Amino acid sequence: MVDKDIEDSILETHFAAARCANTVLPAGLAARMLADADRVQAESLRVGEGALAGAGRWRQLLALLGGWPAMGGLATACAAGVWIGVSPPDFLPDPVGLMAEQNSSVNLLDSYALSSVLPEDG
Repeated sequence: MVDKDIEDSILETHFAAARCANTVLPAGLAARMLADADRVQAESLRVGEGALAGAGRWRQLLALLGGWPAMGGLATACAAGVWIGVSPPDFLPDPVGLMAEQNSSVNLLDSYALSSVLPEDG
């Protein structure tokens, strides 16, 4: 097993040396890096807009939601929701049982006379 104190002291020595080092970027490097980042970002926006312009509604919706990885997550969440809804864990109330309790006290046919619902033309 590696001795944690020795490993930590070696790392701390390197971190202290990095904190003390006075590194300055060359004169135009930061400006060139930012200009390159702006160019790449603008190019990716143009490519994204061009790709979606001719795409159908489903492809636009797919791109809006985040692509296939996001759709996989949505499908997994949907399947988990259906599974938990159909067979809830013991600590959650059973939604089907709750609906049955609520609907047993409400009978829609009590408020209507059967003769007013059925047509008299025979």
